[in-house]
Amino acid sequence: MSGCHDSSWAEEALAQAQSALAALAADGAAVKRIQIVAHTLAECFESGGKALICGNGGSSADAMHFAEELTGRFRKERPALPALACTDPGHLTCAANDYGFQNVFSRWIEAHGRRADVVIVLSTSGNSDNILRAVRAAQEQGCKTVSLLGKGGGKLAGQCDFEWIVPGDHSDRIQELHMLILHAIIEGIERTLYPDLYE
Repeated sequence: MSGCHDSSWAEEALAQAQSALAALAADGAAVKRIQIVAHTLAECFESGGKALICGNGGSSADAMHFAEELTGRFRKERPALPALACTDPGHLTCAANDYGFQNVFSRWIEAHGRRADVVIVLSTSGNSDNILRAVRAAQEQGCKTVSLLGKGGGKLAGQCDFEWIVPGDHSDRIQELHMLILHAIIEGIERTLYPDLYE
């Protein structure tokens, strides 16, 4: 148990997170994109559209987190905003059983996606087949697409209307930045739709 008393690993973890955040914050285009995507989602909601979000593993949990901040509450009272994360076990197990796991998200978008909607995908590698297929399905439905990626963006780099390829060598650091971006987008949506909240 002697390792428990050595805090160098914890200090290194925080230093890595701090370095990745500093690199993101220094990327003016990435920061501006937060404002653009927030405005795009605000317009989506105003026109009767919704946000559809999907990811695997920890990114699935982040998709749920983003959706509940919109349908529930972020910081202050305001109307609920329409967002769905693809995390329903009934759909996932049915679609995986009948169509293969590579089609669980694309099948869901085929069911729920409409032209006014925005589809957001989260992938630390950008190489997950089910995420790539989700983006193609969203494009076929006429949805706007947003990707939050890492590790160079993988096969998904350049495929969406808006994307972030965040710094970080490991999935945990990448997912931390993804969630920070998503939180900032929510604030931007609220500032656009309900400016009185921030006066």
